[in-house]
Amino acid sequence: YANLAVRGRLAGQVRAEQLAPALALRPDLATVVAGFNDLLRPGFDADATAGHLEEMFAALTGQGARVATLTFPDVGRITPLARPLVPRVQALNARVREVSGRYGVVVVETGHHPVVTDPRLWSPDRLHAGPLGHARIAAAVAEALGLPGADDAWTRPLPPPDVPLPAGLRAELRWAGSFLGPWLGRR
Repeated sequence: YANLAVRGRLAGQVRAEQLAPALALRPDLATVVAGFNDLLRPGFDADATAGHLEEMFAALTGQGARVATLTFPDVGRITPLARPLVPRVQALNARVREVSGRYGVVVVETGHHPVVTDPRLWSPDRLHAGPLGHARIAAAVAEALGLPGADDAWTRPLPPPDVPLPAGLRAELRWAGSFLGPWLGRR
């Protein structure tokens, strides 16, 4: 098992920096999840992003690896301030499905399940999965790959929280001040 992921990388950077080391490992199974950082950038190009994914899918499947990827959830349901990004997510998801189909890549469809937008699955920055989110992602990939013992339990809602989740404008402003503002400032 090797995790070559580096947070914050664009799909082109993932291809340029991580594909060769991944191929050198001669994996029998590889997961490729990239493109979300691209859609956050002003110059997002869904076709260019999908092109980088396609190069990775082609190289890995061409070497005999089984490849899995996933679609991204409705970010507007995770962070209301991100609603303007929803068309970009939809465009990227459509391209992911399209290029995956050409190479037999297994696509984990996360966006169809309301549980993936439960705040408890996300880290406080709302961009990265938290521990529970990673567990659900792993279970989703296991089910999509048809692994023994895997099922659709990952799609089921979490039990009601013991403490009400922060909601409304105050929670959005707190998130924007803690994460969005500093992220924008770095760019």
